[in-house]
This record gives sequence, C-alpha cells and structure tokens, in this order.
Amino acid sequence: MKILAVIPAYNEEECLEGTVSELTSVCPSIGYLVVNDGSKDGTGDICDRLGYNHVDLPVNCGLASGFKCGCKYAYRNGYDAVVQFDSDGQHRPEYIPVMADAMEKKGADIVIASRGLAGGGAVGARGIGAKLITTLIKAGTKQTITDPTSGMRMYNRSMIEAYAKSFDLAPEPDSIALLMRNGAKVIEIPAEMRERQGGTSYLRFFSSISYMARTCISLLLFLWFRKGGR
Repeated sequence: MKILAVIPAYNEEECLEGTVSELTSVCPSIGYLVVNDGSKDGTGDICDRLGYNHVDLPVNCGLASGFKCGCKYAYRNGYDAVVQFDSDGQHRPEYIPVMADAMEKKGADIVIASRGLAGGGAVGARGIGAKLITTLIKAGTKQTITDPTSGMRMYNRSMIEAYAKSFDLAPEPDSIALLMRNGAKVIEIPAEMRERQGGTSYLRFFSSISYMARTCISLLLFLWFRKGGR
C-alpha cells in the first residue's frame, strides 16, 4: 500500500522535529505531509529549514481543514491510504504497518488505533465523555468503538476521496459514525499512546468538556437527522 501520514501542526515547534524524525526512521517507506495550520511560532521555519514535505495554510483553519487538505493531496497523488498522525509525539509510528495490515486483511475502510483495546484510554471528564460517545455510536450504528476519540486513524482510498470532496466531514467521531451508518467498515487495533512531548494541548479541562458536549450533540444530529455523507 502507498500510505501517506498527514501531520496537522499548529504551534508545534517543540515537538515537530522529533515527530517527523521518528516517523521517517521507523517507517521509511511511508510518505508524509506536514500541514502547517497557520502557526504563529517557529513551526513553519522548521519545515523550511529541514526540507519537510509540507503545505502552509495562511491562517489557522482547524484540524478538520488541515486533515482534508492532506486528503486532497493524497487523492491527487494516488495514495491508497492516509493515516492521521499527531504532530505532538503522542502517536507511535510502529502501529502504522499494523493498521495497514489489518486494513488489507479485513477489508476495512477505516482502522482506529484504540487505547481501550490496549488497556488504556481517556480518564476524568474526557473518559466519561468518551464512554458517552461510545454509547451514542452504538445506539446509532449497532457497533462498538472502544476509543472513539483516538486521533490515530487510517482511511482507505474511498474514504480519502470522501474527505477530499466533501465540505462537512471531519476526522471526528460524528463523521466516523455517519460513515459507518452509510456502509463503511470500521475496525480497531490495540495501541498504546504517549503523553504529548511538548507544548500545550488545546483540550484542557473546560475545553475538553465543551468538546465532548459538542461531539455528543453533533452525533445526535448526524445519526438521527442526516442520511447522506458518502
């Protein structure tokens, strides 16, 4: 499989170099694209200085736009799969070949690296929110996703096209559930993840609660009122 790692990056000067270095060392045959999402720190300078394959967005557009930018690149350049890969060092590249193998052998459209299957997962408010999201997804799709908020997901060619051409799909649990309802096969593989290796997460206590609340509301709207999406 021809695989592209899409690495959205917003103000990740502390982590980006280590993330890309580890990715290219562990998975030298996998392509990558850093999407510099309007960073205000030295992220763009690092990409230029080290010659990374990257695109610079003029303003901060958010994760969804950054990921869709990567999907457009993958679709136009004939990639078979895209893996969403965080720039902050949380995701471990050794799981990418495992995800690709599972995708091929099981004919999956989306493969999720699940902390839940590896005995981990979100805790506190995020953990409660994740369990609620899992419940809502199961109610709407009759399938269980153990780690719905995992940011490490692999998408096959048909999903790349869907994200590249849609205007309202995002790499979030509500879109995953919608795609499942419309026939996408989603599987999980067990994976351990690290804490971010530097910088500051945008998901702090109150923003985590807000994110979970928005996601749950969106799930209700997507699953019970919307029928399209693929």
